[in-house]
Amino acid sequence: MVCQEVDLRDGQMKEVTVGDQKVLLVRTRGQYSAVGSQCSHYNAPLVKGVLVGDRVRCPFHGACFNVRTGDIEEYPGLDCLPSYKSLKLTKRVKEMCTREPDIQHTTLLIGGGPASLVCAETLRQNCYQGRIVIVTKDTLPPFDKPKLSKALDLDSSSILLRPSDFYQQHGVEVWTRKEVVSVDPAEKSVKLSDGSLQRYDQLLISTGCRSASAFGPSSFSTNKRMLEEKNVKFYMTDFVDEIKGENGKVKGVLLKSGIVLEADVVIAGIGVIPNSDFLTGSQLEVDSRKAVIVDKFMRTNIPDIFSAGDVTSFPLTIRGDQRVNVGHWQMSQAQGRVAALNMLKKPTKCESVPFFWTVLLGKSIRYTGYGEGYTEILFKGKVEERKFLAFYIKDEVVVAAASLMFDPAVARVAELMATGQVISKAQAQ
Repeated sequence: MVCQEVDLRDGQMKEVTVGDQKVLLVRTRGQYSAVGSQCSHYNAPLVKGVLVGDRVRCPFHGACFNVRTGDIEEYPGLDCLPSYKSLKLTKRVKEMCTREPDIQHTTLLIGGGPASLVCAETLRQNCYQGRIVIVTKDTLPPFDKPKLSKALDLDSSSILLRPSDFYQQHGVEVWTRKEVVSVDPAEKSVKLSDGSLQRYDQLLISTGCRSASAFGPSSFSTNKRMLEEKNVKFYMTDFVDEIKGENGKVKGVLLKSGIVLEADVVIAGIGVIPNSDFLTGSQLEVDSRKAVIVDKFMRTNIPDIFSAGDVTSFPLTIRGDQRVNVGHWQMSQAQGRVAALNMLKKPTKCESVPFFWTVLLGKSIRYTGYGEGYTEILFKGKVEERKFLAFYIKDEVVVAAASLMFDPAVARVAELMATGQVISKAQAQ
């Protein structure tokens, strides 16, 4: 016995221990189910998340799982949850096929990020037996890039999203240290930096973004306020005018106000630029920032060419299909899946809700929605105690939410948005 029936009401979940493992026991619509208790992304306890219908959303990073099957329904993460029947493990990873050598159909995925990986996996999960090739400039196959901002001494093997034998097992070719320099849609081929050509039947552009490198008033906006915790000091309403150095080493930065800040290391968080230069001359449409324009099916303006991830400009459902560019890890995975399904002629729209997370000064921040153009912020909790929920308001409705030490509030907002519910300013108040 893991719990009394009366101890679990409809719409509730409970973490129970069976033998040496923890299981999430759920009751929805009068039926019981049991799945793994930890999110497959970073092992967050799902019992602290949000249960809506048959779906539980992780409180930390927003991944969603079907509590009846354990299947992952929203990212981040790659694996499904263990699903138990009579508390015996029945499934964790969706079944995947491999390549059939006699099938010459080729799907080429440019970029080694999460969009390409999820696209490849989704193709194999849906019985695509053609050739899949991932081309990446990186020295490694797809890896967990967000971890690189958390620690500097990681072993490369510890951040791989899938081990090398995974690709061999499922017939996915990964070409590292290779770069596509041009695309020829008429010939259905790409040219690589080594001069070789590779043809394709279907193409995914998921090349992400690169760091902006220009310095100047338009790049930096940073007022002067002390954050006593951890001895961090902010200079607001000022600009970085110049990075000063000597003998190839950084010495500090000169602000427009004339203040010189000594520094041994300068971290420039000044935004990114879509990696789309190689598309020049291909007739693929890009926006003013040079992000690749796609529809809700992740299709570009050219047949059989799709795009996903940070490099895209796409219509965002929760903002009335406003075209946006969102550089979130979770959105890249979602778009990679949608692209794959539409490659397979299984019409599927991308309707995911952006979900972002980070850790600053030891505090965890969550964010969901799309707050561009907000006119007001409503706070719940106490900002001065660094425990609060912030609602971003535009046109009398909540367009985004952020929290600090206030889980699982943002996960709940994300799930409401995902189901099409509008949160009014009055409701937020």
